[in-house]
Amino acid sequence: MQVEISCRHGSIKPEFQEYITRKSEKLLTYFERVTAIQVTLDFQGDRVRIEILVDAEHKHDFVTHHESLTSEMGGCFEQALAKMEQQIRKYKEKVQDHRRDKPLNEMVVDPNAES
Repeated sequence: MQVEISCRHGSIKPEFQEYITRKSEKLLTYFERVTAIQVTLDFQGDRVRIEILVDAEHKHDFVTHHESLTSEMGGCFEQALAKMEQQIRKYKEKVQDHRRDKPLNEMVVDPNAES
């Protein structure tokens, strides 16, 4: 799995790039089928817009973004990452099988029951 970080109209420090990479890789704990993560930071004056794209197997792509009016990149990234975690958890919950039916080979037929 690869994490790609790109910046528009500015740059970030290598320490913050490592922080973004480390935090983004934690998305694998929620969904193992993640193949690539792209983080884009867009600086427009005093605004920061962070967009996170997560590619997963079987054409499932997730997109989140968060915009901050201050130049606080850390908080803005945390907000976007929280949105992504919520999307992935919701999707994983949806695709899991939650039926509580017993398999047919474990079902016991009561011989005294009247039909």
